[in-house]
Amino acid sequence: MAKYPFKDIEKKWQKRWEDEQTFRAVEDERFPKEKRRYVLDMFPYPSGAGLHVGHPEGYTATDIYCRYLRMNGYNVLHPMGFDALGLPAENYAIQTGTHPAVTTYANIDRFRTQIKSLGFSYDWSREVITCDPEYYKWTQWIFKRLFEKGLAYRKEAAVNWCPRCKTVLADEEVAGGLCWRCESVVEKRFIPQWFFKITAYAQRLLDDLEELDWPEGIKQMQRNWIGRSEGVEFEMKVAVPPSQASEGNLEVLSDQKPLAFRVFTTRIDTVFGMTFAVLAPEHPLVDRLLQHVPDDRRAAIEEYRSAAKRLSEQDRLATTHEKTGVFTGLCAINPVNGHEVPIWIADYVLYGYGTGAIMAVPAHDERDFEFATKFGIPIVQVIAPKDGSAVELPWVDKDGVMVASGEYTGMTVAEGQKALGEWMEALGIGERKVQYRLRDWLISRQRYWGCPIPIIHDADGNMEAVPDDQLPVLLPDVEHYEPTGDGTSPLAHIEEFVNCTDSEGRLARRETDTMGGFACSSWYFLRFCDPHNGRQPWSPESVRYWMPVDCYVGGAEHAVMHLLYARFWTKFLYDEGLVPVKEPFHRLENQGMVLALTPFRHPRENERLEVGQPGIQITFEEAQRLPQDQVFYRWEKMSKSKGNVVTPDEAVEKFGADALRVYELFVAPFDQAIQWTDEGLQGAARFLTRVFRIATEVAPWWRFDWEDGLLGELSAPARELRRKTHQTIRKATEDIERFAFNTYIAALMTFVNAFNDFLKMVGPEPTESEKAVACEALQTLILLLSPAAPHSADEIWESLGGGGFTYQMDWPRYDEQLCREDTLTIAVQVNGKLRDTVEVPADASREQIESVALASAKVQAHVGGKAIKKVVYVPGKLVNIVAP
Repeated sequence: MAKYPFKDIEKKWQKRWEDEQTFRAVEDERFPKEKRRYVLDMFPYPSGAGLHVGHPEGYTATDIYCRYLRMNGYNVLHPMGFDALGLPAENYAIQTGTHPAVTTYANIDRFRTQIKSLGFSYDWSREVITCDPEYYKWTQWIFKRLFEKGLAYRKEAAVNWCPRCKTVLADEEVAGGLCWRCESVVEKRFIPQWFFKITAYAQRLLDDLEELDWPEGIKQMQRNWIGRSEGVEFEMKVAVPPSQASEGNLEVLSDQKPLAFRVFTTRIDTVFGMTFAVLAPEHPLVDRLLQHVPDDRRAAIEEYRSAAKRLSEQDRLATTHEKTGVFTGLCAINPVNGHEVPIWIADYVLYGYGTGAIMAVPAHDERDFEFATKFGIPIVQVIAPKDGSAVELPWVDKDGVMVASGEYTGMTVAEGQKALGEWMEALGIGERKVQYRLRDWLISRQRYWGCPIPIIHDADGNMEAVPDDQLPVLLPDVEHYEPTGDGTSPLAHIEEFVNCTDSEGRLARRETDTMGGFACSSWYFLRFCDPHNGRQPWSPESVRYWMPVDCYVGGAEHAVMHLLYARFWTKFLYDEGLVPVKEPFHRLENQGMVLALTPFRHPRENERLEVGQPGIQITFEEAQRLPQDQVFYRWEKMSKSKGNVVTPDEAVEKFGADALRVYELFVAPFDQAIQWTDEGLQGAARFLTRVFRIATEVAPWWRFDWEDGLLGELSAPARELRRKTHQTIRKATEDIERFAFNTYIAALMTFVNAFNDFLKMVGPEPTESEKAVACEALQTLILLLSPAAPHSADEIWESLGGGGFTYQMDWPRYDEQLCREDTLTIAVQVNGKLRDTVEVPADASREQIESVALASAKVQAHVGGKAIKKVVYVPGKLVNIVAP
């Protein structure tokens, strides 16, 4: 067995693991809490394209970690399921003309087969599929509890509408003004929508980030998304234009109620520098203001508002977006000095953020400065450096003093903020408050393939939740499930579904919106704890045993959607006494993307490229036909739309599952992008072949009691191999713990090289002690390799006469004394420049090491005859000699 025989062994071991339910988890109370681990991958969408080789990277990482934990005596829960409701599955069904249920379950079967072909240690007995009624019944059950607590509500709202997907999108699902799935331009519409009141948990979502072992970048993204700010909210009244005022008096317009609006600012200290105010185009006050402006100005305002509707919020907030606006012809009154400031309407202010209106201080705000400069609005400096020096505007530094600010002049920024806040509160025109950028989670979808919302609308317009004993509200089995295109759900046109009775037996209508897919993925980790419970979503005992998820692995793109939503639901369930934890995921690890070399051509005459577009993407076949000077290649994210996908099926067929697993985690650090090449995969296969060859060579000497052979003085090659064996155990242990899989695999490769060197040195007739050292090294190699290449490890172990599976064996333990080198290599510098390296005994003193370094001929060539100023010694690493 001198070659990596993947075609002969991989299916064999996969069947054995499955037949013996090797990876099935049980709530065994003999394991204390500290010896239990719940490790979870973000479960996949079962798209029609199946898996590509990017998906298994994260799955391989968790598999290595879980196998390592099991070998270290942990009880491990490692489940897998499918996020099967929502747009991806439905869009694929529409493209193929097949019912979503048919395509989804067919895709799941394919995904499951692909995943199993890679030998992952999932407990498939706990599989959950979100489109199964026995699963989404409990999504509805949780929705009902949110509704009863006022945390699920319905209101008319401006929403992001994707004309291609024909559905509403959450803000997080809009990227650069485009739908995150189909990349169509997103429009604005006003329709009744369901929301989850995630804002009620804003501060807790922010505070509890500090308890999590997550990448700092992800935590910062959540902090920015939640966007906590402290400031003052105050009222500004609208002034009568001179033509409408009574003689010599300033009046305030009043029809049904006073015309006024509220602004929120974190820089109340700059209020004396306000030179204009801005309302968002969708601010409801604008409709009332239009009654008081001339017809020509009214038309301009309406035209501007219509144009703003066509922009996404991300586009409007982008720093690169050119500032635009329209003057209303009206003014507002600055309450601190009575000055009138013009009221503008501009799309860089959003109604859903803050109050939808701002006081604009161009001297101390970059956006306001850009706007004022463009439209010729005065700029008044009211904050200056404490030393009185001149500054370039806009000056946004808070470490200054107030100037040109009436009685507040001379106060520091902090003093002015406190004094002005107290003044406004005393007069009742404002209040100090905390505000968040986070907005409530839009959950409605006007689509068929989603979890039905369990709400009934009675004849009086009231809403009530469907009783628990009538859950789940099932998706009807229909022939036509395509979006209607009129903004209503396909369910709204199915009378048998819509018509129902309320709690009093009166005719009523069922809610026809469905929940977005993020609802079902906000609690699936809890269902994995108790997936077959028909009476409860989970038993208290099961979640107490397993939760929280100890290690969660997935893409960083979920930072402000799935991860935030799952945290919100978990906190709500914790408040309700339904789960014992307030955070779902203790540790988070993100994997990098897999990139493929992708062909492009240069644009032809009259072909225009969008900003950031490198060229015209072409197929590999086109690239072969075109002149090579017209073609260039770039590393691009692997995706079906780019035609650069490699499937795991292809990789496994050509090189084997173990080679794919080893390659994906060796080629780059786990959180960095991988540049996919077949040559790298071939290299992984060659490495495994070297492992099999070593096993074949050592097999004739094999003995299970090799420790008995480690008697007497060892030869130099044997001592060196033992040292390398224990050093590799230490390195592999440390690297797997910290998800440094590339250096873990690299350490195994270095170990294999050292093993081969040993075998060459001892030749065909080694001593008994050398045979014992070889057996120790081989057993160690098998066990250290087992998490990464389990098929190969189990096959080699069985060939040596071993029983069971390697994952059931103990992880090797290293001896720190055996890890120590006999000698140290010390770098010798002269005035910071490397001049030589010297070998010294590992136990040499500092004085001995300095003496050897100074005796070096290469060092003497640079210091000979000179007075040594000092010698700097870094223990075990270098000596730096400082000389004139």
